[in-house]
Amino acid sequence: MKKLLLPLLLLAIGAATVACSEHYAPGEGDYNNGTYPTPPPAPSGNQFADYGENPFIETATQPKSSFSVDADGASYATIRALINNGQDVPKEAVRIEEMLNYFNFDYPDAVEPHKLSFSHELAYCPWDGEHLLLRLGLKGQEIAVENWAPANYVFLIDVSGSMNSATKLGLLKRGLLLLTEQLRPEDRVSIVTYSGRVDVLLEGEAGDNYDAISKAIERLKAGGVTNGGDALNTAYRIAKSCYIEGGNNRIIVGTDGDFNMGVTSQESLVEIVKRELENGIYLSVLGFGLGNLNDSMMEQLAANGNGVYDYIDSEEQMIKVFAQERNRMQAVTKDAKVQVEFNPEYVLSYRLIGYENRVMSTEDFENDETDAGEIGTGQTITALYEVVPLVGTSPDMKLASCTVNYKDLDENNLTFQHDIDGSADFASPELKWAASLAAWGMIMRESPYAGTADIALVKSLAEAGAASASVAKVDPYGWRKAHLELLDKWIAAEK
Repeated sequence: MKKLLLPLLLLAIGAATVACSEHYAPGEGDYNNGTYPTPPPAPSGNQFADYGENPFIETATQPKSSFSVDADGASYATIRALINNGQDVPKEAVRIEEMLNYFNFDYPDAVEPHKLSFSHELAYCPWDGEHLLLRLGLKGQEIAVENWAPANYVFLIDVSGSMNSATKLGLLKRGLLLLTEQLRPEDRVSIVTYSGRVDVLLEGEAGDNYDAISKAIERLKAGGVTNGGDALNTAYRIAKSCYIEGGNNRIIVGTDGDFNMGVTSQESLVEIVKRELENGIYLSVLGFGLGNLNDSMMEQLAANGNGVYDYIDSEEQMIKVFAQERNRMQAVTKDAKVQVEFNPEYVLSYRLIGYENRVMSTEDFENDETDAGEIGTGQTITALYEVVPLVGTSPDMKLASCTVNYKDLDENNLTFQHDIDGSADFASPELKWAASLAAWGMIMRESPYAGTADIALVKSLAEAGAASASVAKVDPYGWRKAHLELLDKWIAAEK
């Protein structure tokens, strides 16, 4: 009888047809990958990619702005880990869209036939009173846990020497055990490990066989070098052999991103992920540890695998990812992309805040075959535009129109449009929360677009957002309150 770490909802028992090869039976004792070659020197530091910042764009020249949604939250958790470790936050580690999307917002539920809802808010910009701040909000359709599609999970676990830490493999093992406790008989679990070689520990195990799955996880030990490319190919092979039609077929990678053997280039690994995405298999990435964190590679693998990239820096974050917000790995839409067309009659220029590596052309937005982001059930997505108006605001203006294109899980193309008038008012607590995160991100990036933003503004906006009447609904676990404590810690370190 398994011991539940968190109270669980009653899960429906159903049947799923899978075609898996014969199960692999791990031996007794601690598991490792045998004899290890001598590992090469670890990278000299964390690796981040700097995508720069979106500039202001003149509406008369380019009225349309398009981008793919980004459901990741890794950047925020990485920033928190750096601050808690007394380290400086490099500007390239700051991705404002991931700071926004780490948190849930109070957005309306989707109404059939749509699998998404859309909302917006327009207010005066806190760091430039002559500008406007436009908030766009999406929310994935709410689906009760008992109605989730059966899962075909392949846990792809890095057991190389660099993972030998309580804050790396230790946290990952506890997270996988927590996730396993929530699985149903119709779910399937496979486990692939990689270091000096690739091994398959479980293949297509029934989700309710907790003893077999937990024993395989508990025996994991770290040592050796990393062979990420071969491991990816093996994981995809198993995911396809255990494929569940209409299910949540997903590889979950747990690693510090230190790929230093086999297929090592980011481009080659991304090509593997892109190729296999066509088979209906998503890839999510969970990052651990600091010192040799390859953030840029992990972010790109998840982005191209229609998955989520999360960073786990603590026990609380592990519970958030594997239990409290497990819904983020249960997609309700895919290839979700947004286009805003600003009216040159009323808007001089605009700037998309964040999403620098998700910006797309109008042609790609209109192409139904263009890959874009997935959104999980009940998950919220937030985007901000800073808008420079030509004239004063008025409800009679058509400031912009917004189009959202996406696919449901049956590959049906869906779209909806929404007009945005010039009704600007003082920001709601939810917009203040988003504005605080954006302002803080710009300060950390030393952005030329930060205007009058300072830490006092960041703190006051955050306090208003944390005191919102809707906080109990959207943040039952207290992440906004914890953010205020993190801000205080960062302020003290900066003095």
